[in-house]
Amino acid sequence: MKESFWGVLVIGIGVIAIAFIFLFQNITNTDEHNMHLLKETTEAAMYDAFDLAAYRSDGVIRIDREKFVENFVRRFADNASLARTYVIEIYDVNEQPPKVSLKVSSTEKGNVANEIMEFDIQNKIDAILETPY
Repeated sequence: MKESFWGVLVIGIGVIAIAFIFLFQNITNTDEHNMHLLKETTEAAMYDAFDLAAYRSDGVIRIDREKFVENFVRRFADNASLARTYVIEIYDVNEQPPKVSLKVSSTEKGNVANEIMEFDIQNKIDAILETPY
């Protein structure tokens, strides 16, 4: 009888361990997805917002603020997961020299042993548009 209790204990601990591994793997994948999405979307939106007329006339490298925000939100919404709620905070958009500061926040919820755990995932980026001379 004593050996059967040990077997039940080992199986129970194994199931709980697998649940925790699944939860933290899901959180890690969400964080990695958000970071890559933020990085690639910011770069593409900066290239889309590049002011080609100012570059041709004066040789000045600058971006248009409204165009950047519009392109960033559109691109991010196209590729974001529909199962999550995102909060996009744009702190700073410098037109010349082209620099942006962004933060994207999302919440990941998990259920382990009838207890709901909530994790806030925040990704920040400061990007500068670099062009070769």
